[in-house]
Amino acid sequence: MEGVRVAGVGLTHFGQTPDRTGRELFAEAAEAALADAGVDREAVAELHYGNFMGALGERQGHQAPLMAEAAGLSCPATRYELACASAGAAVRGAVRAIAAGQADVVVAGGMERMTNRAIEETTEALAIAADELFEVRAGVTFPGAYALMARSYFEEFGGEREDLAHVAVKNHENAVPNEYAQYRKAITVEQALSAPIIAEPLGLYDSCPVTDGASALVVVSEAYAEANELDASVAIVGSGQGGDALALQSRGDPARTPATDAAAMEAFADAGVGRGDVAAVEVHDCFTIAEVCALEGLGFYDYGEAVGAARRGETTADGDLPVNLSGGLKAKGHPVGATGGSQVVEMTRLLRGDHPNADAVDGTVGLTHNAGGTVASAVVHLLEVVE
Repeated sequence: MEGVRVAGVGLTHFGQTPDRTGRELFAEAAEAALADAGVDREAVAELHYGNFMGALGERQGHQAPLMAEAAGLSCPATRYELACASAGAAVRGAVRAIAAGQADVVVAGGMERMTNRAIEETTEALAIAADELFEVRAGVTFPGAYALMARSYFEEFGGEREDLAHVAVKNHENAVPNEYAQYRKAITVEQALSAPIIAEPLGLYDSCPVTDGASALVVVSEAYAEANELDASVAIVGSGQGGDALALQSRGDPARTPATDAAAMEAFADAGVGRGDVAAVEVHDCFTIAEVCALEGLGFYDYGEAVGAARRGETTADGDLPVNLSGGLKAKGHPVGATGGSQVVEMTRLLRGDHPNADAVDGTVGLTHNAGGTVASAVVHLLEVVE
């Protein structure tokens, strides 16, 4: 199989930009990625693009060719919809196309525009990633669903709100130097614990924000990188995807995420590396409990052990396994259809050494984890510095 390299990466600032169109946002990210790669648009064979709620939020379907046009690309384009894992799936599609020898240069990423509508409309649009028949009609929204997961976790394994507060504090601290982050401000454990409750036991600082933004990366074959003397020292060496029942009540145990487990197993087998080789992790922390569940599903912690990891200093920037050095979804922001791509962008920057928190990475392997819904879908990628 052909090796896959990341030749260039691009992001918009994550935040509230309701007056900017989705095509503007994606064009900016794609332009940055192409410039970073030093690759001409004419060389791009395919666009793999993630978006979840554009048909509702912007009344715009058939977005893939629109975004190719906005980015100045003349190539086939495909949109991926996997709720919050849409861009992770798009990156996986690009990786597989190159690994199979079907293309030499592919642009992947995603975009979401979320603040141009009233928050009630955005909440309603996001809710359709749950089971409409058995969850949405009953009034379930994702803060409530993840609160149920947190309560189930506490009941089965123990833990308390202060453990989750340390996750929020850590990720906010990591976001402070990140120029792309939505919330570049530190918080304290006391602030997190005293913030309004959104859905017991989750408070305001346990929840990610509503965000506009776009991500893009240029992935190329190893042969193309060598032939064109590209500076592409980071490779995507492993990719995996897992699935689970859509409705939370259909799961055997709401405190566990089998989709993450399956995606991780496939990605590690594909990469031929072990968990002990991983120097940094970007996980899908849409809520603080989601980071805990992700670390256990990925196999870095036994079940019941990750809830205290941030509190013990193990997953902080100076810990043994830094988690969400970008600030994570919690503080960097969560433009749903762009998030999985932004995680790969941030990990590439961390491994290349041009991220403001790169000094915290002591090694050459990084992992990204992107999840959809209450982790009915999960996509995991392993990246490695190869030269």
